[in-house]
Amino acid sequence: MISKCIFPVAGYGTRFLPATKSQPKEMLPIVNKPLVQYGVEEAMDAGLTDIGFVTGRGKRAIADHFDISYELEHQIKGTGKEAYLDSIREVINNCTFTYTRQAEMKGLGHAILTARKMVGDEAFGVILADDLCVEQDEGVMAQMVKLYKQFRCSIVAIEEVPMEEIYRYGVIAGENIKEGLYRVTDMVEKPDPKDAPSNLAIIGRYILTPDIFEIIERTPPGANGEVQITDALLTQAKEGAVMAYKYRGKRFDCGSVDGFVEATNYMYEHFYKKEGK
Repeated sequence: MISKCIFPVAGYGTRFLPATKSQPKEMLPIVNKPLVQYGVEEAMDAGLTDIGFVTGRGKRAIADHFDISYELEHQIKGTGKEAYLDSIREVINNCTFTYTRQAEMKGLGHAILTARKMVGDEAFGVILADDLCVEQDEGVMAQMVKLYKQFRCSIVAIEEVPMEEIYRYGVIAGENIKEGLYRVTDMVEKPDPKDAPSNLAIIGRYILTPDIFEIIERTPPGANGEVQITDALLTQAKEGAVMAYKYRGKRFDCGSVDGFVEATNYMYEHFYKKEGK
């Protein structure tokens, strides 16, 4: 039912300068795999194999990564190093990739609107690669796809965060439908802790219905002068329905240096080292 997933990857990654001066932050490795590949694998495992990247200048390394490198493969063919490419080969063989550029950085809402022609008139996923989500049995996007089949409306992933950190997130308030699931009644982007409607913060996983594009078009700039997807989703919630889902799993904020280091250590201890690589 849902086959497309959008990756907004046009940002500059200024918190990781100078490392991101000439390479995309999404290509920074968590152990031996680029951050963006974890997100694409999550989408693929959920059945979302039509991958669309909203890119910007200096992001060609992403397209090169999701392509075959004939010279490299020739050099390591028949050696033990060939197995290191198994994971990316699986992605390349099972997914298709489309790229479009976001000419100006006008916020996440604008980035999603830029993907309109890639998506067409169907529901789609959105993954922000900065949020690395780890789940042993089922990825966050796969969990959300199951919910979409039931409710057929936009869905955002949420988690509880400390109130002193709530200013960094979009925050929801909602009617509790069942354990871990809310019908959204309010959304605020980066609120002051004293004004936050709850401590339920939106993370970088969305399923959106195609009417969101028309709503984004009539959404004025909000926080930081940017077109916020949170504002558009609030309109959608008032006009129809938006669900917020407290996902199963562990998230690392790899848009921050602390979260990136924490994710690297966790993935090394729980996956890389255990596999004996």
